[in-house]
Amino acid sequence: MEPASPSTGGVPRMFAVIRALAEVQAEGGRVTQLARAVGLTQGTTHRLLQSLVAEGMAEQDERSKLYRLSIDFFALAAKAGNPGDLRSLCRPALLRLSASLGDSIFLLVRSGFDAICLDRSEGPFPIRSFTGDIGGRVALGVGQGALSILAFLPEAEREEVIRFNLSRVREYGVYDEVYLRTEIERVRQTGYAARNTGLLEGMAGVGVPVLDREGRAVAALSVGTIAARLNEDRLPTVVELLKREAAAIGPRIHPFDATLRRPTQSLAGQQPEQRLVPGGTPVTPH
Repeated sequence: MEPASPSTGGVPRMFAVIRALAEVQAEGGRVTQLARAVGLTQGTTHRLLQSLVAEGMAEQDERSKLYRLSIDFFALAAKAGNPGDLRSLCRPALLRLSASLGDSIFLLVRSGFDAICLDRSEGPFPIRSFTGDIGGRVALGVGQGALSILAFLPEAEREEVIRFNLSRVREYGVYDEVYLRTEIERVRQTGYAARNTGLLEGMAGVGVPVLDREGRAVAALSVGTIAARLNEDRLPTVVELLKREAAAIGPRIHPFDATLRRPTQSLAGQQPEQRLVPGGTPVTPH
């Protein structure tokens, strides 16, 4: 007999097996292992796995006999699309934060070795930022938002980005490898970036990472404001509000959102892309 279970129907059992396969996707799973994970007999688990294989949603390695979810399964998930892309998902949060704090709020998304400004909600104070307007980009590690993304990348990726970007961030005149690694560790410990480098005179900011369901940093929410508005008394409130919104967004990010792979394409029709040259001046390429 099967162990007692609150969900004994065929569909719940099938999805239990799919979830168990997802947990062992990297190494694959044996029938005995998967049966224990879902609380079913080996015979029932084997029949469910074979049904998934027959539908093309799972595959079994002929030599190792290990089961995995198939490429067709992930292709189907990707084809389903994302009814709420990252920009649309985050827009209400940007508006809430801008209204609550009275400052400009930025949504940055990772693009390779850079961070791109995907959206912003303008506050009442005129400010300058590292990314300029929507579409602007800056090297990961420069500015609070881009630094918070870099700090929470998986270690191997983080090291590769540091290696590639070190010569780029040195151009700003205040960065070296020791400084950058010290700041990354500080951000990892506190969960936010707020160090004012003085590159943008009179400006200050705070950035927090937006983590997907796997705990990877894919984006950041940041505040840009005048330095006088980000003193020690106000900073904890700003950080708390940013972290709260980022924590609510993370679990809702669609893993196949095209914005995460091709952020510039989602900006079609927006203002021209800008970059920041050392010295803090946004420049629009011609």
